[in-house]
Amino acid sequence: MRVRAAMLVAAATLVLAVLFVGKISHKMPDLAVYWTAASRASHAEALYRPEDGHYQFKYLPAFAVLTIPLAAVSLDTAKAVWFVTSVALLVLLLALSLRLLPDRRRRAWVLIALTALVMLKFYGHELVLGQMNALFAVIVAVAVLAARNGREAALGALVALAIVVKPYAVIFLPWLAARRQRASIIAVLAGGVIVALLPAAVYGLQSDIQLHRDWWLTVTASTAPNLMNADNVSIAAMWTKWIGMGRPAAILAAATSAVALGSAAMTFARRTGVPAPDPLEGAMLLTLIPLLSPQGWDYVFLVSTPAIMLLVNYDDMLPRFVRGLTWIALAVIALSVYDIMGRTAYSVFMSLSAITVCYFVVVGALYCVRVRRAA
Repeated sequence: MRVRAAMLVAAATLVLAVLFVGKISHKMPDLAVYWTAASRASHAEALYRPEDGHYQFKYLPAFAVLTIPLAAVSLDTAKAVWFVTSVALLVLLLALSLRLLPDRRRRAWVLIALTALVMLKFYGHELVLGQMNALFAVIVAVAVLAARNGREAALGALVALAIVVKPYAVIFLPWLAARRQRASIIAVLAGGVIVALLPAAVYGLQSDIQLHRDWWLTVTASTAPNLMNADNVSIAAMWTKWIGMGRPAAILAAATSAVALGSAAMTFARRTGVPAPDPLEGAMLLTLIPLLSPQGWDYVFLVSTPAIMLLVNYDDMLPRFVRGLTWIALAVIALSVYDIMGRTAYSVFMSLSAITVCYFVVVGALYCVRVRRAA
C-alpha cells in the first residue's frame, strides 16, 4: 500500500509538473495582478490605476500589504510557488469539506470523487488564472470548523482574514451577529480595525484613507461593464443578459437577491434541534457569494465545494423530485465545459446564465436538507 501510494503521488506530481510547464506557466494573469500590487505596496506606490484596464487591482489595500513578500521573488518563481500551493489548497479544501460533514452517509472516497468531478472545471480555471479562491474557501472552511468546535475567537479572526483575501466574505458578518456569540463578534470587529489600519504602516494614515476611497471607486466603477460578460454568473448579470441593462433588470436582480438571502435566513431560523448547524449554513453562504456579487465570475463557484459534498452526502434525505433535480443540476455543472460542449453551445449556455439557474437548485436543495434536520 505504501509503494502504491508513493507511486500515485509521484505520478500525480509528474502530471502536474508537465501541466504547469506546458499549459499554465505562461498564463496565471490574476497572480500577475497580485504580484504587481505587492511590488507597488512595497514601494508605497498607488495601487488602483485605471491604465491597468481589465487587470486592475480590486482587492483591499491590506491584501497588497500582506502580499509584499510575494514581490521578493520574480513573477515566474511566484507562479511556480503559487501553482503548487493552489493544488495543495484544493486538496485541503476537499479534506475540510469532508471533515465538516456532521455525519458520513457515503464512503469518503465516493464523497471526494463525486465532489471533485462536479467541481473539476472550476479547479482547473483556478489554477490557470492563479486565483485566490481556493485560499479563501480554505480559510472560511477552517472558520466554520472552528465554529462547530466552539472556538469563537478563532472564528471571528478567520472571517476577518477571509475579508482581506476576498472582500465579499462580509456576507458572514450578519451570520456572526445572528449567532450572538460575543467572542466571535469582538474578534471580527478587532480584525476589521486591523485590516483597515494595516496599510497605514506602509503608506501613512492619510494615504490609507485615500487608498480605501480609490478601492471603492474602482470596484463600483467596474461593475456595470462586466454584467454582460458571458462568464459573469451573478444574479445581476443573469437578469441583465435576459432583459438587457436598465432599471427593470436592476429591480429584478435586487428582488432575486433578497429571496436568495431570505433562503439563508430561513435556513438559519431552522437551526434549532440540529446537532451541528454551522457547516450547512457556512456552505450555503459560500455558495451565495458568486450569485450575490455583481462581479461573480463562474470560477468563483469553486467556493461551493463544501455545499456540493454536503448534497452528495445527504442526497437520500431530499424529496424525490428535488433529489432528481439536484443531480441534473450537478451533472450540468460538471459537464458544462468548453472542450465538451464546443464553442457555440458553450457560448449560448453561458449567455443564458444556465449555470446560475443550476446553483439556484443547489441552494434550494441545501434548504431542503435543513428542513429534514439532517444538517
